[in-house]
Amino acid sequence: MKTQAQVVVIGGGVVGCSVLYHLTKYGWTDVMLIERSTLTSGSTWHAAGGFHTLNGDTNMAALQGYTIQLYKELEKITGMNCGLHHVGGITLADNQARFEMLKAERAKHRYMGLHTELLGPDEISKFTDGLVNTDGIIGALYDPLDGHLDPSGTTHAYARAAKMGGAEIIEHNRVLETNPRADGTWDVVTENGTVHAEHVVNAGGLWAREVGAMAGVYFPLLPMAHQYLVTDEIPEIMDILNSGREFPHVMDPGGESYLRQEGRGLCIGFYEKPCEGWSLDGTPWTFGHELLPDNLDKIEDSVAFAYKRFPVLEKAGVKNVIHGPFTFAPDGNPLIGPVPGLRNYWSACAVMAGFSQGGGMGKSLAEWMIHGETEVDPRGFDVARFGKWTTPGYTVPKVIENYQMRFSVSYPNEERPAARPFRTTPMYDIFDGMGAVWGQQYGLEVVNYFALPGEPRYETPSFKRSNAWDATAAEVRAVREAVGINEVQNFGKFRVSGPNARAWLDRIMAGAIPKPGRLSLTPMLSPKGKIIGDFTVTCLREDLYQITGSYGAQDQHLRWFEANLDDGVTVENVSDRITGFQIAGPKARDLLAKVTRADVSDAAFKFMDAKQITVGMVDCLVQRVSYTGDLGFEIFCDFMKQRSLWHTLWEAGQGFSLRPFGMRAMMSLRLDKLFGSWAREFSPDYFPGETGIDRFIRWNKEADWIGKAPATKEKAEGSKRKLCAFIVDAKDADVVAYEPIWVGDKVVGFCTSGGYSHWTGQSVAQGFLPTEMIRDGLEAEIEILGERRNARMITGPLWDADGARMRG
Repeated sequence: MKTQAQVVVIGGGVVGCSVLYHLTKYGWTDVMLIERSTLTSGSTWHAAGGFHTLNGDTNMAALQGYTIQLYKELEKITGMNCGLHHVGGITLADNQARFEMLKAERAKHRYMGLHTELLGPDEISKFTDGLVNTDGIIGALYDPLDGHLDPSGTTHAYARAAKMGGAEIIEHNRVLETNPRADGTWDVVTENGTVHAEHVVNAGGLWAREVGAMAGVYFPLLPMAHQYLVTDEIPEIMDILNSGREFPHVMDPGGESYLRQEGRGLCIGFYEKPCEGWSLDGTPWTFGHELLPDNLDKIEDSVAFAYKRFPVLEKAGVKNVIHGPFTFAPDGNPLIGPVPGLRNYWSACAVMAGFSQGGGMGKSLAEWMIHGETEVDPRGFDVARFGKWTTPGYTVPKVIENYQMRFSVSYPNEERPAARPFRTTPMYDIFDGMGAVWGQQYGLEVVNYFALPGEPRYETPSFKRSNAWDATAAEVRAVREAVGINEVQNFGKFRVSGPNARAWLDRIMAGAIPKPGRLSLTPMLSPKGKIIGDFTVTCLREDLYQITGSYGAQDQHLRWFEANLDDGVTVENVSDRITGFQIAGPKARDLLAKVTRADVSDAAFKFMDAKQITVGMVDCLVQRVSYTGDLGFEIFCDFMKQRSLWHTLWEAGQGFSLRPFGMRAMMSLRLDKLFGSWAREFSPDYFPGETGIDRFIRWNKEADWIGKAPATKEKAEGSKRKLCAFIVDAKDADVVAYEPIWVGDKVVGFCTSGGYSHWTGQSVAQGFLPTEMIRDGLEAEIEILGERRNARMITGPLWDADGARMRG
């Protein structure tokens, strides 16, 4: 075993081997993998081996498609057999909501290049040779890429391809310690010696928690005990084989099961409600090639349901029961990427669907390590989406909830209840007493809306307009007609200080850095020119700034700041130390004037000004800006003083019809001005010129800001697509995201977000179209839940087009 390596990958499951292969594929050859036992030990060897592309996250779906298409490439490179069976698969819908979800997924696939189809009951019967009982089935989604493979053969194919590229693999050698050096490199201490590595990748699988603890990191993941059955030979399957065909995959979410052919019989697995977390306090190092004891009691109800859906199973004997653990994160997505707070330490954990996602995750991590960023927006699988606030007490119930709801309908407005409330502001009990209906962001309870008197304190999950409609409309009217109040806790907030703070911000941010007492809006770009942040920068003095962005992205942003920090600059994450409120509406200035001795007139307090003033008894930073697009002020204060600030504003506000509003109203109000939103219109998938955020770039500033060259090139060459907006002739459902945009009989673009503008009474969508098609009044159609609805392009705001209200 060598003692130096550029990268050490810890863990020899399918994910670790995929990472190793992709590192060599992209040019890093001084890489090695260390495995405590043998390759596939842990979860990989007993996996059911199915693969599919269906995923609500379009980037994850694309990466799953990449994974599936990679297997033939691996076979060609290595000469090994991955045991591929591209049999196609169907996902059944036994109720209208589930069928609406499948229609929405089919719509997304139109512009992704995935050739899925919707099937009716008769087509399902034909496709499955009558082995699926279609009673109660409305339809299904067919995906020709679905199939299964040999888990061991595939993992060894990854390993061989990596070794052909120069990688070294060491088995039977447990890692004992990972110790950082001052220069950011690592000493990886093993049973057989120490390896000095520039980078460490934790691909520990079942042991990812233990490997992470060696570096002082807690990974929010939990192994779940998963069970599937393999039947004896089934005559009906033999008949299909004798005809030269194979039986397809069948996902039956209503029955919490997946079914596929296994040899001459069938394999069926379950995501049962009475599930079991496994090894909650840590995975024994001695575990590896064992299975868990059979537990047929917990799947008794699921099996009974399966006998009705797949009657052929009832008369089939059970040849094997496979009961083994595999790992989940709280939301079911992988934990991939650079671990915040550590240099050169990378996560490749919680990839529970290893043979659907392992290739894409290996690809993305290798891109991140070598090129500094991924090809696609990584937010859905970025390890930094969970912060240091996570604990085992949070992780366990969330993972169990996710497992139980693995096959449940996923609604765009759904709020899942496990491990909540967990993180709250001082306003929680006050807002709760006022009828708040809660959402969450980054573990924080955030008001979605306030239920009207007599209404339930619960938003019904739906793909259509929900029971939040009337309450949201009332909150919107309150803002536009008088004044509304909303918390600003759910902003990510950073303090940047030091003698070189301005120079550093000029390099990190593409936009202008304001003068003292002013604020500016600016994108932050990656080295390839993509949007990785959307910030408000406030200059408190020449050596002190506050920057405000996405609360949910705070760890991603802090990680980027720290990785690019200069001498003479300090960056602090103060997201949970500074809180406050925004007030917005035509009476917002009158309200503020009543609670402060400071001059807040338009002449003294201009749009985009920032001032340190006292509100009531509380010293505050007040900024004249509002995401509602109205006259408004953001009022920031110390966390401990928020309730005092609230009482001051609330008592004074009674004379101005002050009303609290939530995020549902906020997202409706921003549509009036066609404001873009982080993670929707602005994300690492897009370049600034495509989205229009390039209007905030200071092109002529002297600083050589990150992303300048590719952004300048995009500006010179022009963007091939542009963000645009539509008024939609919607029925009872509005655009959410990723719906295809049709012109004639061709899909020409997709939506980024949408909703209902309660103030203007119109359904609005934003999305991308080819630049040459952008023109006011363009007639198009947007496919919403399988129905093409008429849409008309607009090129300006629906309200306050000249900004007089916002700036006045």
